[in-house]
Amino acid sequence: MDDQMLVAECKRGKPWAQKKLYELYAPVMMGICMRYASDRDTAQDILQDGFVKVFTKLDMYTGKGSLEGWMRRVFVTTALEYLRQNNALKFSVSIDEYTEVVENVSVSALDKLSADELMKCIEQLPSGYRTIFNLFAIEGYSHNEIAEILNIQESTSRSQFIRGRKLLQKIVLSQIMQEDAKRQRG
Repeated sequence: MDDQMLVAECKRGKPWAQKKLYELYAPVMMGICMRYASDRDTAQDILQDGFVKVFTKLDMYTGKGSLEGWMRRVFVTTALEYLRQNNALKFSVSIDEYTEVVENVSVSALDKLSADELMKCIEQLPSGYRTIFNLFAIEGYSHNEIAEILNIQESTSRSQFIRGRKLLQKIVLSQIMQEDAKRQRG
């Protein structure tokens, strides 16, 4: 069964179709929720809220573009709403006030980490940095779009991204050093 038929059955309120849609997309959407949440329980809450929105707003999906793409936007929006409600998106530093130099992490250092290990490093970022980093680097939003979504200045989005990236570099280097130390001991 293709996505269009599955959506049509979900719109008719068929429980088996809703279950199938959930089973097909929950793992991918949970990955999105985990990128924005500080823990698995919160991500699970966001996942549930996101699916409630998907099922109640499914008639807004026109069939243009992929269903997964439409659902991703619903889940990102749901995650941002959660963060906003919990005051996790308070930003105060403008890029004009940011003077630290960003250090480069070599590509070969990043090659030593798996995608899962890198995602775990991103999870360690403070909520504000993590949100901006996810929206810009992973979801592909521009700083202008992020500013509109989060109701912040574009320069604030840029500065939070720069600071988040710098902190992520430190976290990645620390992770690599820990892994290298384990390999040398073992």
